Amino acid sequence: DRWLTCKSLPPGALERIADTVADRVRVPWFAGAVKINISLVPPLILLPVFLHIAALHFLLGLVILTSLPVVVLWYYYLTHRRKERTLFFLSLGLFSLGYMYYVFLQEVVPRGHVRYSQVVTLTCGLVLMLVALSRAKKDPGYLPIPASNKKLSQQGLPNNSVRGSSNGLHGVTTLGAASGRAANGEAKGYFRMSAEEPEGVKKDWCAKCQLVRPARAGHCRLCGRCVRRLGPHCVWINSCVGEQNHQAFILALSSFMLTSVYGITLTLHTVCRGRTPFVALFYCPGAYSDYSSALSFTCVWYCAIVTAGMGYILLIQLLNISYNVTEREARLALRDNTGRRLLGGLVIDTGQYNRGFLCNWGHFLSLGSSPPQHSAEDIV
Repeated sequence: DRWLTCKSLPPGALERIADTVADRVRVPWFAGAVKINISLVPPLILLPVFLHIAALHFLLGLVILTSLPVVVLWYYYLTHRRKERTLFFLSLGLFSLGYMYYVFLQEVVPRGHVRYSQVVTLTCGLVLMLVALSRAKKDPGYLPIPASNKKLSQQGLPNNSVRGSSNGLHGVTTLGAASGRAANGEAKGYFRMSAEEPEGVKKDWCAKCQLVRPARAGHCRLCGRCVRRLGPHCVWINSCVGEQNHQAFILALSSFMLTSVYGITLTLHTVCRGRTPFVALFYCPGAYSDYSSALSFTCVWYCAIVTAGMGYILLIQLLNISYNVTEREARLALRDNTGRRLLGGLVIDTGQYNRGFLCNWGHFLSLGSSPPQHSAEDIV
């Protein structure tokens, strides 16, 4: 009624409508209707539609391929500001891989310029990336919740609240004495303990998880758990990057980069014969001679944009490993003005854990090899 009479909607009305629509989107199944996460739907529908429209004309392709990154970045900042977890980016990444591989097999391989061994190599790279991605989505190094907190949460005390994550792990938030400690000057939910580790680094008390965190551990506000050697919460894997999955995360990024560049090269050699891949990417006169070539060339540009973004993420990760710093530590160092910018601001050297290039990489390659240390709360 308000829409028909051009009246303004009350605050929060659009959010409630969106939540209702998301709750009603279900697929009939034998055991009952299955609820569908609405964030999975847009990539499955919009990506093929946009790419096919972009293949109709050069100007349409320019507009669409320019606007897609802007829309993705806008949605990222929207969900990041609201501290929401979403499967949109993971769905977009996986469906993009599948659809690009489908276009390659349907439009590029039948032209006869791609050998069977090259298809096998590209397929193996794709499988390796998916295996590494599956490993990266597993436990990033969650700190175990103390048994006392599990008992309190199971008793259903009125002062506790549980925040769940997508993989079924739960973090206990404000409980009894923790809320008292947080009220005494700790707005961020933890305070510094006097206990020190051998390296002279103070431990942290997390009032949300009710445990003493070892050095370099941190609390992820999206997962609701404390993670060893916490890095970023990567939206592309919908999980944190921590001590246990950092190596798999780097392997997934590296294999994606190699596979994507290889697939782009094969496609450009097929669509733009007689030109080097770099030149063909910007100058390919026969790209729009037929719809099949136009679609392949459009997908190449889409892959190039995604590869450039993932390449930047991989570059930052490699630089952080070389200086033995995580993104969380770099952010805290900038906030406290204790770090120094290097390489034009691409990396922040805190100087706290930097032991030289070779030692830093040796430390990274040994992540997860030693058994996790139990916190003081668990020992008590």
